[in-house]
Amino acid sequence: MNPRPADYESAALPLSHIGIHDLKLWHIFTKMVEPNPKNRLNSKQYAHLKPEITAPYRGLRQFIYVGVGASGFIGAFVFSFEILAGRNIDSALPNFALQAGIVGLMVFLYQWEKKRQERS
Repeated sequence: MNPRPADYESAALPLSHIGIHDLKLWHIFTKMVEPNPKNRLNSKQYAHLKPEITAPYRGLRQFIYVGVGASGFIGAFVFSFEILAGRNIDSALPNFALQAGIVGLMVFLYQWEKKRQERS
């Protein structure tokens, strides 16, 4: 057996240093870890949460697609009248193309999201 030096300090506390407060904390911790049947989800709650688990933030993404697509549509509408009026065609035509591309991209992403939603 190896005797410890006199100035040796152990990081572990002996059992005599464990107080009643520590035991209460341990009891609370073990209760937190144990499954609680009252906190279980019923089938209706599970069915409601399952789509959100499989595709988080799908509703938010679709909302963003609609909002950005609407903004692009308004921009394309404004630039199309600017082109029809014949004003600033050098700057209006690329801006119109950009807005139309944004609308097309948002329509594509929204439809892609809908197809993925139907599959799951």
